[in-house]
Amino acid sequence: MIKKFRRLPQVITKQSFTEYYHQPGTPPGTIIIDENAEQPNILLIDYNQTDLIRQQITNPEDCVNYLDTESVSWVDVQGLGNRDILERLGKVFELHPLVLEDVVNMAERPKIEDYEDQLLIIARMVVPKERSYGFHSEQVSFVLGKHYLLTVQEEAEFDCFDGVRTRIAKNKGTIRKQGADYLAYALLDAIIDGFFPVLELYGERIEELEEEVIVKPTPQTLQQIHQIRRELLQLRRAIWPQRDAINSLIRDSSEIISDEVRIYLRDCYDHAVQVMDMVETYRELASGLMDVYLSAVSNKMNEIMKFLTVVSSIFIPLTFVAGIYGMNFNTEKSPYNMPELNWYLGYPLCLGLMALIAGMLIFLFWRRGWLADSWHIKQK
Repeated sequence: MIKKFRRLPQVITKQSFTEYYHQPGTPPGTIIIDENAEQPNILLIDYNQTDLIRQQITNPEDCVNYLDTESVSWVDVQGLGNRDILERLGKVFELHPLVLEDVVNMAERPKIEDYEDQLLIIARMVVPKERSYGFHSEQVSFVLGKHYLLTVQEEAEFDCFDGVRTRIAKNKGTIRKQGADYLAYALLDAIIDGFFPVLELYGERIEELEEEVIVKPTPQTLQQIHQIRRELLQLRRAIWPQRDAINSLIRDSSEIISDEVRIYLRDCYDHAVQVMDMVETYRELASGLMDVYLSAVSNKMNEIMKFLTVVSSIFIPLTFVAGIYGMNFNTEKSPYNMPELNWYLGYPLCLGLMALIAGMLIFLFWRRGWLADSWHIKQK
């Protein structure tokens, strides 16, 4: 059963994972097809120690002759925009309806499911953007059999499997001597290692923001900190279940995974743990940046208030003197008249008195170091 997709609102960032959901009451095995998805591009790589076959496949039925041979057959599907091809692939590989649903619907949590003669592995791949910060994320599904591996990706543009394809083509390392389970490990390891370049970019962004927060924090700085925190949360949601899935591959007693490959998977698990630690570290740094930003803004406000207070303190006594002499009480019969109002030099003497008071206050503030700090804030 094929239905059109419904996409959840992108409430986080443009880099947030595309999420889909079923309508309530949807039958199990329902496939969600994105109307804008790319047409499937199927690449078959069949190899053993001596021979290599690499060809584009247009008819999924052409894969049948390779699935039961002793060589390793890797069928890589890129794009999910053709319902007919996806259903035919399900028949060729004898996929359970629930497996086909998980493979096609791009909203699955990374997991491992054992179907006796097949293993379903759902993983999340991230690739850094070339010309901007952030990353592209997509689901990669593995269907592992005894002598074959089916991988399904959302798009053909973003991929971290070129290194594995090169090793197969040039017969580097031991990959051509191993089975399909080792190929699945190599691809999983490439996916996990793909997190490190993304995290390296976030480390550089956090360092830049640390200096900006201390020197000149702005509202845009706060917005960038929020964005980094949310993107790191997305990475955490991707790597956390992925780490658990790899751990279950190591511990489960599936006959499809050999004991030798389980040893390699331990190294892959260690890399996943390292990625998890880095993500948590950067999240803590981003949260610390938020606290530093708020402290910097508060300190800046306090220093501005200090500068205004110093200026007000200088003018308050001058206002007092001007206020007294602004009353203009000059009654000849009153014993409380202001004789200074009739002085010839009364006006310049009053100005001199106010200048003297202002000078004394400025000198006092300077001796205490208040003027230096206030002048520094004014220059900022």
